Amino acid sequence: MQSSGCQVAKLLVSKVRILLEMIKFEHTIFALPFAYLGAFLAAKGPPDLWTSLWILVAMVGARTAAMTFNRIVDISFDAKNPRTKDRALPKGSVKPRDAWVMVVAAAGIFFFAAYELNRLAFILSPIVLVILLCYSYTKRFTSLCHLFLGLALGIAPSAGWIAVKGSMGFLPLILSTGVLFWVAGFDILYACMDKDFDQREGLHSIPAKLGIKKAFWASDLFHSVAFVAFISVGILAHLNWIYYSGILITLVLLVMQRLVVSPDDLSRMNMAFFTFNGAISIILFATTVISLIWKA
Repeated sequence: MQSSGCQVAKLLVSKVRILLEMIKFEHTIFALPFAYLGAFLAAKGPPDLWTSLWILVAMVGARTAAMTFNRIVDISFDAKNPRTKDRALPKGSVKPRDAWVMVVAAAGIFFFAAYELNRLAFILSPIVLVILLCYSYTKRFTSLCHLFLGLALGIAPSAGWIAVKGSMGFLPLILSTGVLFWVAGFDILYACMDKDFDQREGLHSIPAKLGIKKAFWASDLFHSVAFVAFISVGILAHLNWIYYSGILITLVLLVMQRLVVSPDDLSRMNMAFFTFNGAISIILFATTVISLIWKA
């Protein structure tokens, strides 16, 4: 009996591990620091522990629902794409039924966390979830799908602000704009790896429409907009030199990203995508928090 119980536990742990790998759970790092960044700016310092906890729960629930939904609706494309054919759903490691259960459960967790935060957060939660889910279809009809992904992640700072304030403001909108264009910029680069596949399957992206070289130019333009927005946040929030040092490090990392990958060499794209951009989100959050605490 004990052995049977251990087997069930092992199977459960294995399934959870596969599900988390399927949605790249560790990539929550891209949006979560910005949600807390919005929360810290709203509170002008650390938000209370209870609010911080429910922000974490809401972010994990929303992202889990969105990423799992994305994997479900893209099964047919993922199965044909050499880069994605080994994902859990195309391989059959996870059944679509289990994935749907995960979407519903994660959405429920997101709604409950929003309810626990405040009235406005709960009222807006269905709209947020619709935006997050609809992104999965955008590559089917527009080359601006990268901006839709940017919007999906760019909601995070405003959501963090609303979680604390229960109302919206101009500052989080500027920060959300920065995140939108930052995410869209690096998503354009990442999409370069699928240019040929997207063209063959009739999917839309900036690299598929304009070519890789022009896609790099578009990414540079988007990151320039993001950079201006991030500087504007520092000015509007009256942050000190510590925050601007984070902006400078961000600029260095963006330049390094361009040195690591080029239109002629995409072989190190995964390192550029995950390492540099993960570092940027953490650095901007950390320098903002230190700046706020130092000022206080």
